[in-house]
Amino acid sequence: MKRVVVTGGAGFVGRHAIAALAARGFEVHAIGRTAPEGVHAFHAADLLDPVQRRAAVQAASASHLLHLAWVTTPGRYWQAPDNLDWTAASLDLVRTFREAGGTRAVVAGTCAEYDWTGINLLPRAELESPSPRTRGEGFGEPVVATLSPHAEIGDAAAIREGHLAEAAPCRPATLYGAAKDGLRRILQAYAATAGLSLGWGRLFYLYGPGETPGRLVSDAARALLTGQRLATSEGRQRRDFLHVADVGAAFAALLDSGVEGPVNIGSGEAVPVRRILETIGALTGRPDLIDFGARPLGPTEPACIEADIRRLTDEVGFSPRYGLEQGLEQTVAAWRAALSNAASIPSAEPGYPRPRRGGR
Repeated sequence: MKRVVVTGGAGFVGRHAIAALAARGFEVHAIGRTAPEGVHAFHAADLLDPVQRRAAVQAASASHLLHLAWVTTPGRYWQAPDNLDWTAASLDLVRTFREAGGTRAVVAGTCAEYDWTGINLLPRAELESPSPRTRGEGFGEPVVATLSPHAEIGDAAAIREGHLAEAAPCRPATLYGAAKDGLRRILQAYAATAGLSLGWGRLFYLYGPGETPGRLVSDAARALLTGQRLATSEGRQRRDFLHVADVGAAFAALLDSGVEGPVNIGSGEAVPVRRILETIGALTGRPDLIDFGARPLGPTEPACIEADIRRLTDEVGFSPRYGLEQGLEQTVAAWRAALSNAASIPSAEPGYPRPRRGGR
C-alpha cells in the first residue's frame, strides 16, 4: 500500500484531500497540531519547529508527501511575514522527506504566482477606490492594458484575456505569491538533483462548506442569511472558482500521477463575481440585500483570472465534478444549517471556526 504524509490535513482543502487519497488506496498519515478525521496515523508536531517537524516526517516514513499547510488567515496572508517562516519550513520539510526515503511530493502553489500586469484591466469608472482593497475582489468590462515586458512566454493574447496556462510568466505582486514562487523554483532545482518527483498544484479561487469567514462566498452567504446588507463592487470581474471537494480530489489525483511541475487547479471557466453573488442572493431569498457598486476598486484590478486546466484534465486525468450552481446551493445549505445550530446554543457564535495555524 502507498503511504502518504499530509500537512494541513485539518484545513479547508486538507479534509477533502485526505478523503480522496484514502479512496485512491493510500495509507494516510498526517502531520500538524490538529488531528484530522479519516487518517491511518497522526503525528503531532508544530511544522514551524524544526525538531518536531523532522521527527514527524521520519516517523511517518512515507513514500508520498502532500504539503498543503501555510499561513492562510483571510486578509492577512498576502503580506504576512509568516510567509518567510513557511518558506523555510517547507524547504526543510521536503528535504527531510526525501532523505527519509520519500519519492513523490506535491506542494500547494497559487495563481498569485503569475504576472497579472499583462491582463486587461477593469474600466476606470469602476476603479476609484477610497480605501485599500483585497486584490481579486472587483469587476467590469475590460480595457486593454499594455502587456508586461516580462510576459515573454505563454500565449500573449490569452494572457491579456486573463487565461493563464502554466507556461505564463510568474511575477508575483504580493509576499505570499513571491514566497510560493520562490519555493517552487528552489524545490524544482532540488528535486532535479535529488531524484525526487515533484508536482506543484497552482490553486486558483475556491469555495465550499466549512470555509472560514473573510472570503467572498462565505461572507456573502453568512451576511444574506442573517439579514445583513452586503456591500460589493459592480461584480463585473471574472474569477475561476472551484468547489473545495474538487480541489482536494485534484490534489489527490496529481499526487497519484507522475505529472511533474506546475499544474493549474481550477474549474477552467471564470465567471463574473456578480453571477456568484446573484446566485447566493437567490438561494438565500435575499437578493435585495446586495448593494452592487457600493465598493469601488483600485486601479490594478484584472478583468479576468482563469485557469487553463488542460494539464489537469489531459495529463493528470482529473475533471471537476461540481458545477457552480450545485456547489453554491450546497454551500448555502451548509451555512444555513450552521447558523441554525449556532442559534440554538446561546453561547455559540454563528459560523465556522477559523483554521488553526498550518491549516488550509
